[in-house]
Amino acid sequence: MLLPETAAHRRALADRLVAAGALRDPRWQAAVEAVPRELFLNPGVFLPAEGGRWRPVTALGVAAGEWLDIAYSDRSLATQLDCHLTADETADLVSGIPTSSSTTPMTVVGMLEDLEVSDGQRVLEIGTGTGYSTALLCHRLGEDNVTTVEVDPQVAARADAALEGAGFSTWTVTGDGLVGHPPRAPYDRVIATCAVRRIPYAWIRQTKPGGIILATVGSWSYGTGLAKVVVNEEGAAQGRIIGCSAFMHARSQSTALPADLSARTAYADTKRLAKLPPTVLDEWTPAFLAQLAAPGTQLVSARAVNSSQQLYLIDSNRESFATLAEDDTGGWVVRQGGPVALWDVIEQALIAWLDAGEPELSEVSLRISKACHTYTMGKGRTLRWDHYVQ
Repeated sequence: MLLPETAAHRRALADRLVAAGALRDPRWQAAVEAVPRELFLNPGVFLPAEGGRWRPVTALGVAAGEWLDIAYSDRSLATQLDCHLTADETADLVSGIPTSSSTTPMTVVGMLEDLEVSDGQRVLEIGTGTGYSTALLCHRLGEDNVTTVEVDPQVAARADAALEGAGFSTWTVTGDGLVGHPPRAPYDRVIATCAVRRIPYAWIRQTKPGGIILATVGSWSYGTGLAKVVVNEEGAAQGRIIGCSAFMHARSQSTALPADLSARTAYADTKRLAKLPPTVLDEWTPAFLAQLAAPGTQLVSARAVNSSQQLYLIDSNRESFATLAEDDTGGWVVRQGGPVALWDVIEQALIAWLDAGEPELSEVSLRISKACHTYTMGKGRTLRWDHYVQ
């Protein structure tokens, strides 16, 4: 499995991760030094370019040194756009939305460390992606102890080829991983490399009592939290948000925003001055709390023709919206429509958070039952959000 020509790059990556404090266990360090990341980037990647476009880069299209520098950089590398386009299929700058990527090694190994695995344990990975994290798990635990689930058959096929090239074969399942029953359950650990609005109860059923589930929760592309919960004998799970985390959403949970935002928000039921500026949502913890207060709501930031900032909050399921726009005095005007006053709900939650002394994201606790996800925060758990499963 070892490729001598990239051994120095693998060691250098491991050394950087150790120095950054992300890589602590010598067994994970050995995995990083052994698994060739470049195998998991075929047929190529998309790098950010001017104008919000992407530049395709393939291993055959650039010098070997440049390709390895890209492969062993600590950055997220898009490997697919718009659920179909790969870097070998175009030579031009392209527009598109990343739908598969190789997550930054810092994030990958940090999550694997947080998973607290032990020898002989079985792990279920939701979201194979490129297969790089799968390979690290296989090196650490043995391929017979790793099951991985990928919704996109083309992505799964590329990951399988890369895993085989690296000397591994594992239990790969094609599906969304949210409701099914992958083989070999129950598992000791479940790790999701995609974001979900809430942790599916199916994952709890597939985890042994005492087992750990690690997943990114939230509805937005940022302001999401890494949840770590432990399953108990009663079929519930309890834990907390252990830090910031950002992943692509599971495809079955991704939400397409309406293209006609202006038309959808043209007729408001109420109009007032905002008590808090929506710029507070630029900070990670308030953004996460906004998603707890108004789950399923999407946030869009835009610029008006006069260059003033505008924000749209849209809850398509509840047919509700809020728009916030700067006025001439530097304040913010909020217009709301539909059965749920979205900004009222979010604003009240953020004011309560400020009154509680602005507790950190890591102070959010989470309890999951079959019927409800309950989040609490602050001393005495004064802040609380119940998300009932419908």
